[in-house]
Amino acid sequence: MTPASGALPPAGPATPGLLAPQDIVEIALAASRTDGCIVIVQPTSRANVRWANNTVTTNGVSDTLTWWVIAVQGGAAGTVAASASAAGSREQVAETVRQAEDAARAAAQAGPAQDLQPLVGTGDDSTGTDDAAFATAPAQTSFAVYRDLLPTLGAAFGAARSRDEILYGFARHEQATTYLGTSTGLRRRWVQPTGTVELNAKSADLARSSWSALSTADFVGVDVSAMADNLSERLGWSTRQIELPAGRYDTLLPPTAVADFMIPLVWRAGARAAHEGRSPFSAPGGGTRAGERLTDQALSLYTDPLADGIETAPFVVAAESSEDLSVFDNGAPVGRTTLVQGGAVGSLAHTRASAQRYDEPFTPVTDNLTLIGGDQRRTTADLIAGLERGLLLTSQWYLREVDPQSMLTTGVTRDGVFLVEGGEIVGACNNFRFNMSPLDVLRRAGDVGATQPTLSREWSDWFTRTAMPPMVVHDFVMSSVSQAK
Repeated sequence: MTPASGALPPAGPATPGLLAPQDIVEIALAASRTDGCIVIVQPTSRANVRWANNTVTTNGVSDTLTWWVIAVQGGAAGTVAASASAAGSREQVAETVRQAEDAARAAAQAGPAQDLQPLVGTGDDSTGTDDAAFATAPAQTSFAVYRDLLPTLGAAFGAARSRDEILYGFARHEQATTYLGTSTGLRRRWVQPTGTVELNAKSADLARSSWSALSTADFVGVDVSAMADNLSERLGWSTRQIELPAGRYDTLLPPTAVADFMIPLVWRAGARAAHEGRSPFSAPGGGTRAGERLTDQALSLYTDPLADGIETAPFVVAAESSEDLSVFDNGAPVGRTTLVQGGAVGSLAHTRASAQRYDEPFTPVTDNLTLIGGDQRRTTADLIAGLERGLLLTSQWYLREVDPQSMLTTGVTRDGVFLVEGGEIVGACNNFRFNMSPLDVLRRAGDVGATQPTLSREWSDWFTRTAMPPMVVHDFVMSSVSQAK
């Protein structure tokens, strides 16, 4: 039972007709009748703007509420994901707790969970969060967040019309506030801002297209007009079309394209799967590839909740367990986990349970990712200037893993692949289907530039906080010519 089952703390204003998030947590914990209980409540405020044909088409604001009750019984956990409609009364919250408890009892019939650990208590405050802020109301966003973007968007529309170009795109901003409470007395709160802008420019005949995007927490200084100017330059490069065959090319990936490859790598960096021989990080004959050198480049890839500009929750938030994430770890501090250290495989992701099983450190990963080790003085333009002959691949599409053991991934180029000769762009190429492993991207890394915040195109619905360098990848495999436009 929760020690906070008495009087409720001061709660923030509730959505009309719904209980306040803090009240949901306290009511649920007070209603708990099993060995333990975890409650996660996440109200999210959103503001969106969309545009097409050089004019704003839609916009809107919305609020949503999602919450989870995780009951622990007999060493097993049962989770119920509840909707806002189940947050209207004490009775509804208590009914959700009963459902989670039934799920936990059913799970316990199969024995204790593999990731079983004692629930996190109140003794560890190394997350640096202000737990007293638990009583604070959820954060809200509004169209005011676009005060820098909207004037530049209008300017971009005007310039596009004058150049006989068409702009499409959208901007979104969210403020998601997480309230996490446990029957061990833990109360933690985190506000996660998430903002993205995606912009697509097309020639008036729709024959030429280019794409750009960025991630931002607050839209301060976001200049869509500058983004459109850059895309217009690419459309200019596309006036000369060059047909190239499939083959291996030295290929310059700008930061967004590097992020497309590095995000799946962190998703596959679970230590348990590696130890059990089911992972690209499994060593032949047993164990993991930790320490194995991938590249002579001094590249390091890490997740860190405190990474500048892409901060994220410094404690575990898990609505359900997976191999690399455990509901029993909810509220545990998250630090920096370095997956690639100086060009070699570093730490893999451990829950507390798997760390204990393999006698290795607890190394949770979080939802930001940084790759460093390049020349901080060099931009993508500098790398183009240093490329004798190769491709500039500005965006990729529909990446899918085809071999889990090697992470071989297939995908197609889209909205901009250019031929570079003598350090200059000489024209746009046909699209390709490619086959590459994220590990091979690191193994074949050549010239690497400065790390900067960026947004993956393929995974931007799920993973928006990355900082990557531009990188030349030798012998990038363009496996076939694609007719995709």
